[in-house]
Amino acid sequence: MTQPISIMPCLDMRNGRVVKGVHFVDICDAGDPVECALAYCKAGADELALLDITATVENRGTMLDVVRRVAEAATVPFTVGGGISDVASAAAVLEAGADKISTSSAAFRKPEVIVEMVKEFGPQKVTVAIDVDQNPAMPSGYEVYIDGGRTATGADAVEWAKKVDSFGVPVILPTSKAGDGAKTGYDLPVIRAMKESTSAQIVASGGAGQLEHFYDAVEAGATILLAASVFHFRLIDIPVLKDYLRGRGVNVR
Repeated sequence: MTQPISIMPCLDMRNGRVVKGVHFVDICDAGDPVECALAYCKAGADELALLDITATVENRGTMLDVVRRVAEAATVPFTVGGGISDVASAAAVLEAGADKISTSSAAFRKPEVIVEMVKEFGPQKVTVAIDVDQNPAMPSGYEVYIDGGRTATGADAVEWAKKVDSFGVPVILPTSKAGDGAKTGYDLPVIRAMKESTSAQIVASGGAGQLEHFYDAVEAGATILLAASVFHFRLIDIPVLKDYLRGRGVNVR
């Protein structure tokens, strides 16, 4: 039996509100996080992601009051990312009610942070997010970006994913800068490459615009399907998506 596919709406947060951008910029308001979380749980989401998209750039921690409010409302596990830079900030987010934490820029700058978090909380609590953009000069064709997609690192994205995998992280979340919010489809080569070179579950993130895009991501090896715009603006409803995937033979939660 293949691993069941999870649907994961993503709440990108700024100033306590859910927002959505395109290519990590051009941000617009998409609602109240608690209302969004409740609606998604009711609609059949399997997990939620809550990403404080400006925490790292503004050099502050995650908004714990928002995490607490979402934790009270949510009936499915949720992962929180943004501004989680060490064991203490991760612990605060987990204590506020998050089920898992996601780290990206801090993990890249200090990989030992990943090792410490896995040791402290157990691997099942830790996700590493990797923002990527296409760069033909890299061996894999993809470069790691940090600081909310603002800073190029000169590091190959698939090599970094392999290193993350070696630390025992069970879930890797690559987001394609080119695909983010563009609704043109997930960046399939990067999903495929990370799936083939690690033992982690790969989250498809950045670019879903129609039902076929989700199926394409499953075919490329993703087991968690993350999307924001199409869910926030009711372009695709979760029950419709699940029915569509089942109709194409996908084992959905």
